[in-house]
Amino acid sequence: MSSLFVSKADNALGSLLRRHFLGGGIALAFAALPSARGKGALAQTNLNPPPSSDVTLGGVVRIGSDNQISLIVPNVEMGQGIYTTEAIIIAEELEVDPNDITVLPALPQDVSEFAPEFLKSLSTGGSRSVRKGWVPLRQAGATARLMLLAAAATRWNTEQRFLVAENGYIKDHTGQRCAKYGEFAAEAARQNIPQVVPLKAADDWKLIGKSFPRLDIPAKTNGTAVFGIDVRIPDMVIGTIMGPPSLGAKVRFIDDTLCKNIPGVLDVLKTDTAVAVIAKNYWTAKKGLGALKVTWLEGKEASLSSIDIRKTIRDASLSVPEVIARDERTEDASVEGRKLEAAYELPFLSHTPMEPANVTVHVRAEGCDVWMGTQVPTRARTAVAQVTGLPQEKIAIHNHMIGGSFGRRLATDFLEQATHFACQVSRPVKFIWSREEDIRQDLFRPAYYDRISATLGQDGQLLSWRHHVSGPSVVDRFTPGGLPLGKLDSDAVAGAVDTPYDLPQMFVTWTRAETPVPVGWWRGVGPAHNVYVVESFIDELATATDNDPLEYRLHLLRKNPRSVALLKRVAQKSQWSKPLPSGTGRGLALHNAFGTHCAVVTEVMVTDKKYIAITKVTAVIDCGIAVNLDTIKAQIEGGLLFGFSAALYGEITIKNGRIEQSNFHNYPLMRINEAPPIDVHIIKSTESPGGIGEVGTTAAFPSLGNALFNATGTRCRRYPFSQYFFNEDKNAI
Repeated sequence: MSSLFVSKADNALGSLLRRHFLGGGIALAFAALPSARGKGALAQTNLNPPPSSDVTLGGVVRIGSDNQISLIVPNVEMGQGIYTTEAIIIAEELEVDPNDITVLPALPQDVSEFAPEFLKSLSTGGSRSVRKGWVPLRQAGATARLMLLAAAATRWNTEQRFLVAENGYIKDHTGQRCAKYGEFAAEAARQNIPQVVPLKAADDWKLIGKSFPRLDIPAKTNGTAVFGIDVRIPDMVIGTIMGPPSLGAKVRFIDDTLCKNIPGVLDVLKTDTAVAVIAKNYWTAKKGLGALKVTWLEGKEASLSSIDIRKTIRDASLSVPEVIARDERTEDASVEGRKLEAAYELPFLSHTPMEPANVTVHVRAEGCDVWMGTQVPTRARTAVAQVTGLPQEKIAIHNHMIGGSFGRRLATDFLEQATHFACQVSRPVKFIWSREEDIRQDLFRPAYYDRISATLGQDGQLLSWRHHVSGPSVVDRFTPGGLPLGKLDSDAVAGAVDTPYDLPQMFVTWTRAETPVPVGWWRGVGPAHNVYVVESFIDELATATDNDPLEYRLHLLRKNPRSVALLKRVAQKSQWSKPLPSGTGRGLALHNAFGTHCAVVTEVMVTDKKYIAITKVTAVIDCGIAVNLDTIKAQIEGGLLFGFSAALYGEITIKNGRIEQSNFHNYPLMRINEAPPIDVHIIKSTESPGGIGEVGTTAAFPSLGNALFNATGTRCRRYPFSQYFFNEDKNAI
């Protein structure tokens, strides 16, 4: 096996990639595609389907003799613009226009045992896409460019140093010879793969660091984009699903008489914990589901309420030992001074993406095809194998663009549920969960209870810091049994152990508090929880010592010049020191999460304690090298609005073991008239790229909470914040 390249910067792709070519083309590939990924499947996934000669071959980069350029990216598009960003990264080194690249998502059945680690387990989440692909994708583009240059040098009988690649063409130094990449594709495929591939210097970048419109805009605008819910397969039927009405309930008896009398209903199916109706179309299936009379056998959780669960989390430390996450106490940790304490409480939250859960499954004796939008196609393939008993090589995942996820499609629970039903049907079945079922069967962002305290000296100087987190383990739920008791869930304390500040005598602990409520990753993951607590309490300390919150933070950032620069910039851009009228206030939040430094100032107005209006938001971002400025700004804006929505209105409550929320009338989102102007500033940086998708969400909660305090004098230690002003706190302990 020849080495693809060995770069001094990073050998992330390494020597384990394969080189394949077809129809006179060159491809830097990780495996030949199996027949399951044929022309039809690709056409449903691709933004601009390539010629038929391309669809039987996969790779990181492919250039056909027809001059078609394809990039199969390791991540899935779910609204974050990753197809465009990764196209820019590869196009920079390949010397082509990003708009000339066809973008396709990598699929697990395309990945061979020789693939590098970042392709062996395909997943999109944790704001890691650019961070993981930054060097490997540039290397792939640069390698293809060098092989094309070598092919042209051979044909034209000249030295490679006299040739240049530019905008999809190879040119010689005289300007007399010029040809498209595709004309050299066949010859390039026969070139030796270069062992050393230098990458362009930042000063030579033509694309990275600028703004580009997203490549998926035309397809999404004209309706040709295919999301998972849009999939159409020949002979396909539709299924609707009803899960247990209460936590832990199981199916006892079904009366399907009325359902089966509805024209178009084909079958009624059940498992231990759910029922499904199969019909010719969705509305018939939904009508049939509503006509079922299901008797449920409810478990011990049927009497649970939010108050019970919240007490369990709050009091967990009385019976479960703490796990130390960070301990920087000195031998003499006793500190004399003024002690401040606070408790912060966070509710369960739902994901509620616009595209509800859906999946199309066709199970056969010889194999299984799955069409869906998933953040974890490799994990999805494994899950289907476990349910069907089929070997993984017989299972094909056809991944599609996702209409929002926010972490929901990191889980495979709904795929597993659908596959159990699909095993009972001989035809392809598209299962669609209603909005109500999507919320009721969600894996919720965990609820938490945080105790935090600090000791202050006589001069107000911070002397010690203690933060205790209590809550369920998402890591263990994600991989059952994957986190033994007594071990630390690093996500539970992310943003608590790694604050931007220099905090003396720092001591952070976690107590695992399990509840019957299923939990999962939620946009912002651990930092979205802990940064809210840390930044709110930092404001409390500033208030207690009569300090300006921004100046107080600057004092604690002596070892963090990047964050100091952020605060000074956000102070300037937000006019931090400018007086505000009564009933209005500004709130600040600072964090260093996902490899990105972020500072946000939010302005609010509260009228007669009846209405909260976010009037202005200023964000300053240092995300290292910024690939596409337009996408970064959009992600910060969207992330902030997502976080504000949850901070103002988000809460999942339980009564008699049942999820009380069912749709947007009782799990509301911010409306367009509530959306504030958001001013985003990106600091130019040469640091490695950081993540961006969850950065704004993480900053939204504390910046809004601190603004509300400055506007009203009310400290919001629990959200939704609206309860403090609308007298809706029905579940307070």
